[in-house]
Amino acid sequence: MTSVADVMDALESRFPLDLAEDWDVNGLSVGRADATVTRALFAVDPTMAVVQEAIEAGCDLIVTHHPLLLRGVTTVHAGTPKGAVIHALIENGIALYNAHTNADHAGTGVAEALANVLGVSGALPLVPLRDDAEQGTGRIGRLDAPISLRQFAERAAAVLPETAHGVRVAGDLDGTVQTVAVVGGSGDSFLAAAREAGADVYLTADLRHHPASDARETAMLGNGRPYLVDVAHYASEWTWLEAAAEYLGDATGIDTLVSTLTTDPWTARF
Repeated sequence: MTSVADVMDALESRFPLDLAEDWDVNGLSVGRADATVTRALFAVDPTMAVVQEAIEAGCDLIVTHHPLLLRGVTTVHAGTPKGAVIHALIENGIALYNAHTNADHAGTGVAEALANVLGVSGALPLVPLRDDAEQGTGRIGRLDAPISLRQFAERAAAVLPETAHGVRVAGDLDGTVQTVAVVGGSGDSFLAAAREAGADVYLTADLRHHPASDARETAMLGNGRPYLVDVAHYASEWTWLEAAAEYLGDATGIDTLVSTLTTDPWTARF
């Protein structure tokens, strides 16, 4: 029988906890380490809808990217959003585990999965760790053949989950791109890194007006690159779920499922 502890060992060998940021929360947040696991559901966010999906699918473990309890709380009574999730998990015998910035930084993590689905090969960390050049934030690599920015954006829309946010682009749609930088999740902080690395295009999420505007103004002083492609935070991290679920299933023999729910908070755009 596979236990929660066995699953934790497998995930933490793939996404070591010492890769996480100091401010982050990773690991088991609900459940017992000695409980038996037969089926696990992977999702980006630990929402009540995801918990309900796990209940209906007969799962005894949920593995999410984002933590449920990143910041301190003073109560977990069932009338609060986080308390309701915790009560539902306990009442249905479901453990909750998350891998956040450790999965972001791991060489086999979020950024690698994102680069792979976009057709980026030979990818290396955009910002490598000081003591390990194979791991770090983001990825940068090359497409097998150059394509237009329009075609790249269309590819992103095709391979990433559909959201109300869609795929936003800044740059010449007819411009040629081949060197691609990606960061899953909020990527404002790495605009300069993408430029300095020589990326033709930088795909990430949550780009704000002023950082994006400044980046484009800087790019126009040169060759106009990198172009920017902004997708939903959820969509930029979803591809990791399939890779992580496949790995865990192979490593432990348990059934693994990937959530079919879109947990991006935006539901429409007009």
